[in-house]
Amino acid sequence: MKIAIGSDHGGFVLKAEILKHIQSKGYEIKDFGCYSVESIDYPDVAHEVAGAVIKGEYDKGILICGTGIGISIAANKIPGIRAALCGDCFSAKASREHNDSNILALGERVTGVGLAKMITDIWLATEFEGGRHTGRVNKISDIECKYNK
Repeated sequence: MKIAIGSDHGGFVLKAEILKHIQSKGYEIKDFGCYSVESIDYPDVAHEVAGAVIKGEYDKGILICGTGIGISIAANKIPGIRAALCGDCFSAKASREHNDSNILALGERVTGVGLAKMITDIWLATEFEGGRHTGRVNKISDIECKYNK
């Protein structure tokens, strides 16, 4: 599986930990930045990662900022992206099973490293259930189409 990862300055430290963690599990990863704690704008990184995922260059993406809120909002502006901000293991699993999320968003200032690693592992290992959830995900796509003309 190919994974795109990125953060702003507020998520830089957690990104480094998650990057090492998933590399150790054998995933192919590209780091889209940032590369230090110097201030950058999270929409820029969200656009890069989400764009790579939606183009099919990467199977999934992980985005990290201080809270995960801003970077997930920015990623979700790209049609076809379903970025899920997850702060617990149940939400990570449900976001994949029920929502077919293709980007995981995390917040460095609100989620500890150990929990973030568990959330990431669960999110990466969980498959979309399909079935009744497919129609709901399709309705999300229909809403995007309606407003993105």
